Amino acid sequence: MRWSLATTLVCLTLSASAAEPGLSVRQGQLLLRGKPYRGMGVNYFSLFYRTLKNPADTSYRLELAKLSKANIPFVRFMACGFWPVDWDLYQHNKKAYFARLDDVIAAAEKNRIGLIPSLFWNMATVPDIVGEPMDQWGNVDSRTIAFMRNYTRELVTRYKDSPAVWGWEFGNEYNLHIDLPNAAPHRPPVWPTLKTAPQRSQRDDLTSRAMLTAYADFARTVRLYDKHRILITGNSIPRRSAYHNSLDRSWKPDSPEQFRKVLLRDNPSPYDTICVHLYPSAGGEYPRSARNLAELIRMVQDDSVKAKKPLFIGEFGIRRSDSPEKDRQAFAALLHTVEAAKVPLSAIWVFDHAGQNKDWNVTFENNRKYMLALVGEVNQRTKDQPETTTSPSSHKP
Repeated sequence: MRWSLATTLVCLTLSASAAEPGLSVRQGQLLLRGKPYRGMGVNYFSLFYRTLKNPADTSYRLELAKLSKANIPFVRFMACGFWPVDWDLYQHNKKAYFARLDDVIAAAEKNRIGLIPSLFWNMATVPDIVGEPMDQWGNVDSRTIAFMRNYTRELVTRYKDSPAVWGWEFGNEYNLHIDLPNAAPHRPPVWPTLKTAPQRSQRDDLTSRAMLTAYADFARTVRLYDKHRILITGNSIPRRSAYHNSLDRSWKPDSPEQFRKVLLRDNPSPYDTICVHLYPSAGGEYPRSARNLAELIRMVQDDSVKAKKPLFIGEFGIRRSDSPEKDRQAFAALLHTVEAAKVPLSAIWVFDHAGQNKDWNVTFENNRKYMLALVGEVNQRTKDQPETTTSPSSHKP
């Protein structure tokens, strides 16, 4: 057999990718250990948070085993504290803090569950810990950025060799808080008992410039220690007026082209994925002039393929209503749309989160357990189909 130089280089690239744990991107294709990948997981918000708050609570061990058996391949979770007070253990006893997180990682490894840790979930927490306003996310010489770099370095260097870790996410939905025309009433809450800042001011109004500065610094820090795993912003879908929020602090609806510009701006390179969170709109209005959620999913998938950045729908789901049968039909239709669009990576909201029992919680015991079964079926069908890069033309609206 004669081998060309190009063939040799392709083989070497695939061989190298196969040895790399977690998810990576090559020429716009999402790969898991060097092979094209598409999968649907769950948000397991409290996976680490429960044992951080109560070391006796190791229920995640059993629940991860159940997820693995149910053909749920990965979970997205909060790999930190939510409020500043939740970081006390990290600040005063790192050995104990990391012992708890180590056990979570070990449980995922044992059950062959992938992990997407979100390192700075609540946007105000790090500035509050170090005693700075939120505008210091935009200052590379700030204590806020220094804290972010240090925690990122500690987690990435500690877990970069774990086969369970699939990627690195910055935080949760920072983009929904940027450049707001009415920012003042939406400033982070003040809870002295939770060790937040004692007061808020205009300097706590997050701007796109500050957010993008933090995103860039996080990405650079991760890449110092992990050259290949996917980088994820943790963003939601841009607001309907996100472009005009930044341009002139107005609520004028954006055009489809303006939406695309913001989508790419807020998921900048070296982030190699496009991250959005998508839910049905109560008012029936959607960004990008989409007529419904299904159309928006197809449009954003098309945008991501054109950008050669695999789409991660980091959150999606159906709020509980007074009709379980309607909920089931709506959820099945939503899964069908995500599957038909060949979205590379997606995760439903939310698994085993008692704090959201009223509207969102999905467990193996409650009456929304069918959602886990349906997700498992999607993953089984995906396994049975060869995965290739999706052509943009196949998802035109």
